[in-house]
Amino acid sequence: MRIATYNVEWFNNLFDDKGGLLADNGWSGRLDVTRLQQTESLGIVFTALDADVVMVIEAPDQNGRRTTVSALENFAKTFGLRARKALMGFANDTQQEIALMYDPDVLSAWHDPLGDPTGKKGSDRSPRFDGVFRIDLDVDDTEDLIRFSKPPLEVGLKTKGGFRFRMIGVHLKSKAPHGAHGREAVMRLAIANRRKQLAQAIWLRRRIEEHLEVGEPLIVLGDLNDGPGLDEYEHLFGRSSVEIVLGESDGVKLYDPHAEMALHQRIGALPSTARFHMPKGKRYLQALLDYIMVSPEIAAKGGEWRIWHPYDDDRCQCVPELRDALITASDHFPVTLDIDLD
Repeated sequence: MRIATYNVEWFNNLFDDKGGLLADNGWSGRLDVTRLQQTESLGIVFTALDADVVMVIEAPDQNGRRTTVSALENFAKTFGLRARKALMGFANDTQQEIALMYDPDVLSAWHDPLGDPTGKKGSDRSPRFDGVFRIDLDVDDTEDLIRFSKPPLEVGLKTKGGFRFRMIGVHLKSKAPHGAHGREAVMRLAIANRRKQLAQAIWLRRRIEEHLEVGEPLIVLGDLNDGPGLDEYEHLFGRSSVEIVLGESDGVKLYDPHAEMALHQRIGALPSTARFHMPKGKRYLQALLDYIMVSPEIAAKGGEWRIWHPYDDDRCQCVPELRDALITASDHFPVTLDIDLD
């Protein structure tokens, strides 16, 4: 079975309100890329992936006029993908949903959120991901109210062979310090936003521990938008969101080989899953942001993790059509796990 996670930049811009593809010469939202160019490139990438399950990060929008599932299923039909069924969980207001595409001939999948719903007062346990989490972020004896701007997608899955497991699709993101003026104001807001992201990671980790405590096979995948050594604020908190989600101290940990490499090798070549253009410096910044983390029950089955990087992966680089499509399709690259879960 091939499991993938893929953050598709401006995926929403490629569809009309009926979920139809806008494969024309209008701009997609990506720098100097038309909707036709991005759509064709995504078709090449998804076809090459040939995945059984794809956790789509920044999936098309869900609102009163359009539906995420219709858009993704139309996309799959257009390109003849096996992963032709789609589902999503709690919608958000960022035009960047979290959704799952899967092959119904291989497995069944359903949205299966855990935790109790909360009102505005929230809960200090691990509430449902569309609720409110109470936690003291700055040790001032006053609890803060935390919400997910993009609630994680909790999915129950069952293979045709009868193996049951769970997935949590995530997109943690620390907001940019918009509206702040002056260096000190920008720094204060950036630190506050980073603190909120770490609180979301703690909330997510508490849910993960509920699964680990009962030995339930679990895969946590998506864009954590954070990692060891990624920004200048990490030293203030002593840890990254990635480290929190993986697990710390003597607790049961999740496993991702790329995260392990980054945690234990602060200097030297590191894997990357995203490539961002830096217009002021006329250069590109690469970062490791996307992960497929697995519980011990799944890690014991072995498996091959792969980042579909157009330049770092030989199998991508030696196929010019795929290499170029990966660059045009998104500023992130897919991550896959090939594993036997029957």
